[in-house]
Amino acid sequence: MLRLENIHAGYGPTTILHDISLTVEAGEVVTIVGANGAGKTTTLRTIAGLIRPTAGTITFEGEDVTRLSSHEMVDRGITLIPEGRQLFPDMTVQENLLMGAYRKAARQHKDAALQEVLSLFPRVRERLTQKAGSLSGGEQQMVAIARGMMARPKLLMFDEPSLGLAPIIVTQVFDVIETIVKTGATVLIVEQNVFHTLKAADRGYVLENGEIVLADTSDALLHNDHVRQAYLGI
Repeated sequence: MLRLENIHAGYGPTTILHDISLTVEAGEVVTIVGANGAGKTTTLRTIAGLIRPTAGTITFEGEDVTRLSSHEMVDRGITLIPEGRQLFPDMTVQENLLMGAYRKAARQHKDAALQEVLSLFPRVRERLTQKAGSLSGGEQQMVAIARGMMARPKLLMFDEPSLGLAPIIVTQVFDVIETIVKTGATVLIVEQNVFHTLKAADRGYVLENGEIVLADTSDALLHNDHVRQAYLGI
């Protein structure tokens, strides 16, 4: 479904990603793990069209999308659930959800999509009329995920879904992601919480200083000596 080949990208004159190549197959859950500052968010922002790569190719469903803008990526079926949730705090939960179906193709199905996400997130249904800024961190993360699903994406990308959440809420968030995966969604997750994300994923890439240093099945990475020492403290 998604292929990155020899991607270089960054901010202004600063290159963050160096020769990144990875794939995500339809129906897979793939994770990119690494320390803070490794380039994980930059990778997702590049895929989403928010950063233009300086070299390399991005292919989605066989189409070269390297030069497409972010709204064109959304139209192709790629949705990014950003780090820190980035909700509109003074808008209601329902208004935030409907913003996820802003593009023309998604607006045609917004009512059906709303019912679908509310069936997955009963707690969100209970909060529809509340302002998003009044919710707890865990509730806001559920709203952010639900908003991302309103576009009915083919590829759903999560940027640090556990960031700033209590351990019990982190478990709930990953339970939700597993529920989404069971619907047949294709998922790409970047995360510092290596244990949780590798447990949820089929395959993983380890990113260090903007370069992929390891790529394997999640089970193999969980038992890899470098991963265990560097990220699991074992």
